[in-house]
Amino acid sequence: MASRLVFCIAIVLIFLWSVADAFVYSPPKIFNVVNYGARADGNTDDSQAFLRAWSDACQWKGSSTVLIPGGTYMLHSITFSGPCLGEMTFFIRGTLKAPTIPALFFTDTWIGFHSVDNLTVTGSGYLDGQGASAWHYNDCFKNSQCLPLPSSLRFDFIRNSKIQYLSSINSKKVHINLFACNNIDISYVRVSAPENSPNTDGIHIGASTNIKISRVSIGTGDDCISMVSGSQNIDISEVICGPGHGISIGSLGKGSQNHNVMGISVRNATFWNTENGVRIKTWSPSWSSLASNISFQNIIMKNVGNPIIIDQKYCPHCPPSGGESVSKVQIRDVEFNDISGTSSSKVALSLQCSKLVPCQNVKLVDIDLAYKGLGVLAIASCSNVIGTSYGIQNPGGCL
Repeated sequence: MASRLVFCIAIVLIFLWSVADAFVYSPPKIFNVVNYGARADGNTDDSQAFLRAWSDACQWKGSSTVLIPGGTYMLHSITFSGPCLGEMTFFIRGTLKAPTIPALFFTDTWIGFHSVDNLTVTGSGYLDGQGASAWHYNDCFKNSQCLPLPSSLRFDFIRNSKIQYLSSINSKKVHINLFACNNIDISYVRVSAPENSPNTDGIHIGASTNIKISRVSIGTGDDCISMVSGSQNIDISEVICGPGHGISIGSLGKGSQNHNVMGISVRNATFWNTENGVRIKTWSPSWSSLASNISFQNIIMKNVGNPIIIDQKYCPHCPPSGGESVSKVQIRDVEFNDISGTSSSKVALSLQCSKLVPCQNVKLVDIDLAYKGLGVLAIASCSNVIGTSYGIQNPGGCL
């Protein structure tokens, strides 16, 4: 009996030691890319040095930091993959520079992060996409031989992470691209590209949930922030947008495997000299899907082309047809609240919904938009919309 008890105690002790060993973490450690052979001369390809530093940091049982000190580092297309054994920080103090040779960007990602939990990408540094070398290749609708230009930063299957205090300039395409991510906080980020740079969205979100964006400044050649199929529970606040195409939900309904867009909040934002303000757009014709529970609140427009717009007839490159195409995307439970400022176009409020599935439960609350043209009042244009209006309505007559 005693020997059996001793045996049981031994088994328990072995189990406890194994559990304790699994939870032993090393102290935080810094992995400096210079120590792995990176040369901050702006010309040498430092990609392999960065990958070696990442690999060691990723295998560290504890908090680790990949440090990019001051200087300019040339990086070709590169992806930092997980899962990792501890919390990861990618700290950029210097400038990361993309190549300009066309043969080196036959990919959709310049700097990517894939399958990592508890990642922080931060620092006072810059990401220079050197987009001017590539923008003339980017008219893909007209040129079937166009290059698949890369997003500057791409995050795929990233969870519980932060992107903070970065500056992205002159991306070849999208500056920050999120796909299949969950619980991401983006704050204190600056994005800059010329007004005429094509497809250079500031932040693009797809198939992602629980995304928070705050205190960002974006000036670019496309949408400041765009959200497409599968974007859910997105909270956007304190954004300065301009130049650019505004903040857009869509285009929706293009693919047969569309996921719903739900729970979008945009508040405390300022738009200046943008082509659009707040926009929901769906393809026509389209597949069926749903966009609902959407709120735009406390927004200032300064010389904005289309301050408030729902466009369910979006198909900029469709050939003329004999019949009218219709969108099958249902838009409902949308509120525009406390939106004021100036419109650079006469139609300051345009809600053009689908004849097949009209917009449902749209609310206009305290809208005050003036047309900048002398002696001309702004107007509203609405079709296939079911909703209500409250408070100030300038322009009026829509709902």
